[in-house]
Amino acid sequence: MKVALLSTENLDDFVCYDELLTAPLAELGWEMEVVPWRADEDWNRFAAVIVRSPWDYQDEPERFIQVLKEIDATSCRLENALELITWNLDKRYLIDLKNQGVPIVPTNFHDNFESDNLYQAFDIFSCDEIILKPCISANADDTFRLAREEVEDTKFQFESLFQDRPHMVQPFLKTVVRKGEYSFFYFDGEFSHAILKTPKPGDFRVQEEHGGVLQSVKPSSDSLKVCEEIMNSLKHTPLYARIDLIFEKHGDFLMEIELIEPSLYFNLDSRSAGRFASAFNKRMVSRTD
Repeated sequence: MKVALLSTENLDDFVCYDELLTAPLAELGWEMEVVPWRADEDWNRFAAVIVRSPWDYQDEPERFIQVLKEIDATSCRLENALELITWNLDKRYLIDLKNQGVPIVPTNFHDNFESDNLYQAFDIFSCDEIILKPCISANADDTFRLAREEVEDTKFQFESLFQDRPHMVQPFLKTVVRKGEYSFFYFDGEFSHAILKTPKPGDFRVQEEHGGVLQSVKPSSDSLKVCEEIMNSLKHTPLYARIDLIFEKHGDFLMEIELIEPSLYFNLDSRSAGRFASAFNKRMVSRTD
């Protein structure tokens, strides 16, 4: 049986650990093939397509969703579910989670760019720095950290970059630099492992591609409780989910829940790839029962 892992065409500029799935999937009878999401492909030759590393989807989100719709219309199973991916594509999904009581980082969403929105954010959030980024984004692309005095010199750049492009403004939380960002991984609704990501000195981005440092951690029961509440808020149980939290003195805050293309850092937990393969196989077996 064949399973396709949907990817970007060129992973040279990224750190990807999906090859660690080859052996555990093979042990369960699955032949894994990495396929670019833009490929002219007969998806019916696969029993399933797992969206894993299409790390350029944000360049053409409409085309990306159209490809997933085409895959979903074939005989193969799409993981995660199309409805979950479509919902998770735009970070305004955070509004839905907030309305369900999930504690998110304070966020203002805007459809069009106005520099006044940036100035007002400093007062609304009572902060010294803010984060500006698109609502559809990955890899920290077009993500900016700004102090109030920098807005005047950069507003023309942002007018060009964000005009008619939905974007979000958040307070920059120094916890990200001081303590880092935690990621919790769930496979078929079950907790697998957790890691801590910290940015390199002088940066605020925690991704490996930007010099972030990663380490495996043991999560607290309080953090797992928050994650369970977030998982229970989803309409469908995903094959995989990554929940990114930061710990502030007043509680845990959700940065993002990643249901499309999160790195799952199989390299930091030797059994995690096996757990993923087992979760996938279980879902496929239940489909045929």
